Amino acid sequence: MDRERGPVRAAIEGELRLMDPVVCSSRAEGVRLLDPESTEAGASGRRHTYAEMIAELPGHPGGSADGPVCEPSEITGVLLAPGRVHLTYETRFDGHRARRSSLRRKHDDRTGRRMYYHQGTPAS
Repeated sequence: MDRERGPVRAAIEGELRLMDPVVCSSRAEGVRLLDPESTEAGASGRRHTYAEMIAELPGHPGGSADGPVCEPSEITGVLLAPGRVHLTYETRFDGHRARRSSLRRKHDDRTGRRMYYHQGTPAS
């Protein structure tokens, strides 16, 4: 059981860092936290590639300390295989709710677990 908690905890910490306004607006942090092969199916219905996500980070909603921030809740995770963690949670951002799912995979000890796939689905 402890072997699962460490990777899941590390994946949750990485996910929460991506919601921090300081991190969210930094391309350098994005490069560190997103897998180079990552894709996202956003709550908007739009598909985002790694290159698009990195390019859009500085102006990304939630990337301003004085603007709205993403509020996650009920975040849970499960270790799917060595180096692979699946997270699910809900967010509230600027009056909108979304259910979210992220797959994170481990690269090496320096980079930890990076977001490989993310999907957001609007919730009512």
